[in-house]
Amino acid sequence: MDYIVLDMEWNQPWPGSPSSRKVLPVQIRGEIIQLGAVRLREDRTVADEFQVLVKPKYYKRLNRRVGKLTGIKEAQLRDEGVGMVDAMKRFRQWCGEDVIFLTWGFDDITILRENLQLYGMEDNWVSRWYNAQMIFNAQTDGSNSQKALKTAMEVFGIEPSRPAHDALGDAYHTALICARLDLKKGTAEYEKALKEHVDGFHGAELPGCISRKVFYDYADKRAALAAMSGKENLCPTCGRQMLGSRWFAQPGRRYMDLATCPEHGKFLIRVRLSDQPAGTVRVSRLTYEATSEAAQAYARRAEKAEPENPYRSSSSSSRRRRRSKLPEKKEQ
Repeated sequence: MDYIVLDMEWNQPWPGSPSSRKVLPVQIRGEIIQLGAVRLREDRTVADEFQVLVKPKYYKRLNRRVGKLTGIKEAQLRDEGVGMVDAMKRFRQWCGEDVIFLTWGFDDITILRENLQLYGMEDNWVSRWYNAQMIFNAQTDGSNSQKALKTAMEVFGIEPSRPAHDALGDAYHTALICARLDLKKGTAEYEKALKEHVDGFHGAELPGCISRKVFYDYADKRAALAAMSGKENLCPTCGRQMLGSRWFAQPGRRYMDLATCPEHGKFLIRVRLSDQPAGTVRVSRLTYEATSEAAQAYARRAEKAEPENPYRSSSSSSRRRRRSKLPEKKEQ
């Protein structure tokens, strides 16, 4: 059995651009443009490496922030990139059977699954997955914060030898960190570590947070948001079910809603969705006072944001958007 330490870079359309308004068969947060991986043997020795540039099909115009951060050029993707299906075929062959995936953070596996689904490819082969950040926290300072890769390297005295924000470079440095962890123990105690470090799901809470709770094992995003606006949408004061309004999407699989208790008034609800190793969805839920600074800030964002409707089908959404949009210039 091998560990595959994985890192990816992905492109996102610039907000307001024609690409950002494309209606895709599957909702994605980014289209993969680079994948890097390092094999870690069961004895935690670093073995061979894999990397590939992926030619984007849907978000062809490179976001300038992504280009600046990664150093990847559009011409490089056109000339050296391969299609997503071919890239994944190569990657699966390289991985082999009986592997466990490790990433630094929750995002990479989620993005990978979204892209696999977008291209109609199965994603069950990446179901054995763990966030190495949580294992690192449990076996070092026991903190509940998400640490940058650079910070973890400094803890172990690892000098950077590869470029940052490069998929293979980040995967290699993550592998060096994982080689210093007790991975067998870490994976065995993973769920316990997650429950003890719920802040790692959502980040630091803002002033005015009056309660937080973590929920597990929802089938998908739709089921998770339905529960958060339904049976789990309880007043923090009296425990009665509150009436929600509309979910507004925020970066990082975060959503917000302003819920109302008939007796105690309004509360801001913030949730973040994260994938569990078995493919189900975990929710970190924060409840804020309506008068809190966080509630006011999110209310201002809500005025400009498009509401998230988990019950609306993609086809009806597509028809609505087509009727409402004015003619656009063709993207160059």
